[in-house]
Amino acid sequence: MSHFTSEDEALLQSMLRQLLQSVKEKITGAPSVECAEEILLHLEETDENFHNYEFVKYLRQYIKSTVGPVIEEETEKYTSAQNQSEISGYDTLVQHLTKKTRESKEYREMMHALKNVMMIVVESLINKFEEDRMHNKELDSKTKKERQSGYFTDNCSDSDSSLNQSYTFMSQEQLQLLTERLDPIQPKEVREEALQMLCFAPPSDILSSENWPNLRKHLTISLSDPDATFSEKILRFYAKTFSSSPFNMTREVYTSLARHLELYFLSGEHSLRISAGLDVSNTDINRLLKKVRLLNEYQKEAPSSWIRHPEKYMEDVVESTLSLLSVKHEPNHPACPDFLGPMYFLALLDIKAVWFKKWTHAYYSRRVVLRLLEKKYKSLINAAVQQCFDYFEFCKAEVNKSSKVSGFFQQHCSDKQNFSYTGQELQYIYFVHSLCLLGRLLIYKEGQNLFPVQLKNRKDSVSITDMLVLFTQLIYYSPSYPKAALTAHTDSYSPEGLVMEILQVFCDQTGCVAECLYTDAVIDALLHPVQSLLSGTEVCINCLEATLFDVADILARITASEDGLSLLLYGENEKNSKDSPTAAHVIVQFTTKLLRDDLSLLSGSEFLPVVKGAFIFICRQMYRTCEGLQMLIPYGLHESIAEAWRKTNLLSERVSTPVAGADSTSSISLESKNILLWEETLLDALLNFSMTPRGLFLLHSTGAMNDCVNFMFSSLLKKIQTNEYEELGNQVIVTQMATTPMGAVALQSSGFIKALVTELWSLLECGKDDLRITQPKSAPVDPIDQSCQKSFLSLINLLTYPAVFELLSKQNMPNKPTYSFREVPSDVIDIIDRLIILNSEAKIHSLFSYEQSHIFGLRLLNVLCCELNTLLLLETQYNVSQVLLTAQEENVTETSEGPGVFIIDGLSVERNHILVRINLIGGPQERILPLRALDKGSDPYPWPMFSSFPLPKCYLAGIPRKAEFRQDNDLDKLLTLLKSPEKPTGWTENYRKQFCKVMKARSDSISGPVLAELIEKFVSHLSESRTDCYFSTGNYKGENIKRKTDREKTLFSN
Repeated sequence: MSHFTSEDEALLQSMLRQLLQSVKEKITGAPSVECAEEILLHLEETDENFHNYEFVKYLRQYIKSTVGPVIEEETEKYTSAQNQSEISGYDTLVQHLTKKTRESKEYREMMHALKNVMMIVVESLINKFEEDRMHNKELDSKTKKERQSGYFTDNCSDSDSSLNQSYTFMSQEQLQLLTERLDPIQPKEVREEALQMLCFAPPSDILSSENWPNLRKHLTISLSDPDATFSEKILRFYAKTFSSSPFNMTREVYTSLARHLELYFLSGEHSLRISAGLDVSNTDINRLLKKVRLLNEYQKEAPSSWIRHPEKYMEDVVESTLSLLSVKHEPNHPACPDFLGPMYFLALLDIKAVWFKKWTHAYYSRRVVLRLLEKKYKSLINAAVQQCFDYFEFCKAEVNKSSKVSGFFQQHCSDKQNFSYTGQELQYIYFVHSLCLLGRLLIYKEGQNLFPVQLKNRKDSVSITDMLVLFTQLIYYSPSYPKAALTAHTDSYSPEGLVMEILQVFCDQTGCVAECLYTDAVIDALLHPVQSLLSGTEVCINCLEATLFDVADILARITASEDGLSLLLYGENEKNSKDSPTAAHVIVQFTTKLLRDDLSLLSGSEFLPVVKGAFIFICRQMYRTCEGLQMLIPYGLHESIAEAWRKTNLLSERVSTPVAGADSTSSISLESKNILLWEETLLDALLNFSMTPRGLFLLHSTGAMNDCVNFMFSSLLKKIQTNEYEELGNQVIVTQMATTPMGAVALQSSGFIKALVTELWSLLECGKDDLRITQPKSAPVDPIDQSCQKSFLSLINLLTYPAVFELLSKQNMPNKPTYSFREVPSDVIDIIDRLIILNSEAKIHSLFSYEQSHIFGLRLLNVLCCELNTLLLLETQYNVSQVLLTAQEENVTETSEGPGVFIIDGLSVERNHILVRINLIGGPQERILPLRALDKGSDPYPWPMFSSFPLPKCYLAGIPRKAEFRQDNDLDKLLTLLKSPEKPTGWTENYRKQFCKVMKARSDSISGPVLAELIEKFVSHLSESRTDCYFSTGNYKGENIKRKTDREKTLFSN
């Protein structure tokens, strides 16, 4: 196919014309001919339909049929020549084929034929272009007097000649003439013809011309033309400009449209009133909404580009917008308060104020917006605040009338299509817009500086705190549906849903935003429904359950922060917290009554368990800390939760088990599911008491510790992936549990320790089963492999002395004669037997990774021996020192002359370090611990090793002279207070304050012995006081274990 026939030329012309028509909009929007060429050259990169065009398909098939055989032939030659070598790759082959193909005769003939035929095709298209233009010019002049207005509308659409018109570029003289013809004083026919030409000209040429200022004035005035078709054509030109021109040009068009709307509302032509409602189907209203919608669409898109242009451009757009929206609030405007201003129309189209959210997202634009609001357009903020207060007063009046759902909200939720709005609906839409705008404004420091604001009908100014109190009150005074209220408020325009979104954003912020929320006034507003229920007064609140759930959600978010927790515990001013109960007292009282079903208004409610769980979660945030637990103890919350759990546990045992094949949505299975969920919630609440020592004692007193630990273990098995916060909480709970004997027994009986040991063994000895092995595994560089570090830390946290005593006391070492490779340890004693005390060949041969596993065990032993009680237990029961010395003695070179030298390896270095640590007690000034790393050079390990006692003297540090310590007045006060036999009321708190004062002032000057003496005497005095002794000194009886030792006399304090 080296030559083209006349049929091929006609086909190519048709396909090329189709391609150009498809990319007409892209070419039309190009600012110059060069840009249009660039668009065509890079069409494959920008057009996803490029390979679907018939012209492209034709060329691809032609190229394939012409040079395809050449490519195949060269590929075979290249492959056969290189089949014995592997040095060439895919890129080299492509380069070779490209070079050979372009040098071939077939390729040169193909390019020559394509160039010739395309020249003929393009010349034919150009000739057709001139013929169509002359034909249209004659047709326009012939039918000028008989022209219909709708003719131009049709002529704006795609037609046979539209391709040629898209290439029309206008000179400055033509634009000057076009501007003169669009003057409003010109006849209608002349203006329509000029507007027709304007639609075909590139917007970039028009906006960059010298005549644009005059043309802009004419277009602004012409937007008010009574002919709807004429004004809509201008809007189309504006929309085309917005989509295809840069920001520095489109801002002129935007300000023109905003100025037109401002003049329209100021002219008096607009006579609509809010009370009369709004009919969207009305032609004039529809035209007005189209203009506002175009304005709003540009508002949402402009922030993505205005940062690349001078600030003055952005300021023009912002100021023209704010000037338009504040039309109603001009001081000399004769409009009455019932005036339907531009803000109502903008709210209809953008009810959640997305435009304002985008404008204030970046500091670059937020600074300009808020500066203009503060200096010139603060009336907009005043109007938004006034609208929120007006709606609140309306809702409050409706609630007092026992009207659960307002007329608007009920109608709005039931109508699928709404073409008309009543005055009440318009006010609600404006309220939602104002609420979203204010919620966004208040999260910024600059926005908060706009407050307080002064309203006409209020004596006092409205502060930020007043606004947050108002938002809070809207939660329980605004209308809502009971069943829908407890679900997420996604894509909802309900007031409580919008307010919850705003308050949740406040709770998640820090700094000045959180400070605004953490006030007694806001907390009192949140607790108003709770206080009403506690006092037994009449509650005029819509959907009480939903309100309590939302209040609990906000309170839980506040409690999650340190400052918020302090506010709930002590109040905004700690001095006043003693006079009246703080929020924490109110919350725990209410939660206790909820659990005991002492609130008649909520009894029998379907959503009562949800409300209970929400308030329990708030209390859980508090009693997870020592100060929070101390404040909540007098109310016996742990007993109330335990009692509720026992009742629920009895119910869960009575519910029949669902039968296989039965309907899963039956009432029985649903009831069982809800009961089990409520039982897990209560167990989780009880489990979190163990986050503090005294809370752990309270949990033990409920008798539910074993059930809580079983629940925690089953939850860990179910939740394969947990977030970081939950995982950290579980680690803290396990650590706290392990500090007490009863907690350690509960962990062992639940299977938690077995699972931990099994997981450790699988990681240490077996590795990951799902790891694809592509190359041999390299030897670990670190003493403890990264995959085992988590298990190592878990064991360290678990093996406190009380846990070690419970798990190892009077437990004999297995020391089996043989160990199977499939034998997996299941307890701590097995870990010590298999990884630490390797005193037989059977134990060594049973390990796949002997050195790595043994080092892991030695590192574990090194940490355990840091606790003196644990060291004494291991030494007395398993003679750990002698085992290590024997291993060192055996780790020597064999010589015929006599005893060899110690072999320096990872194991001998670890053993040497442990032996020094466990046989020399003291701090860094009393002993010298050998390093566990080798040095470079001829002597990699300068520390002497030993296999018998006594230890080399080099590990003993010189005893420093005791520095003289001069006590000061503050320390004298502390010692005097401790030595006094009769201590005044509140002496512990005074002691703590005095101690903190000394530590802050002179922490470096207080020696360790003095500090230890002070703490020891203080703890001793606490143990003598029944009120301050958290754990009794009685004997502890574990499961199947009865011992009487002094270790039970463990005291805990906050």
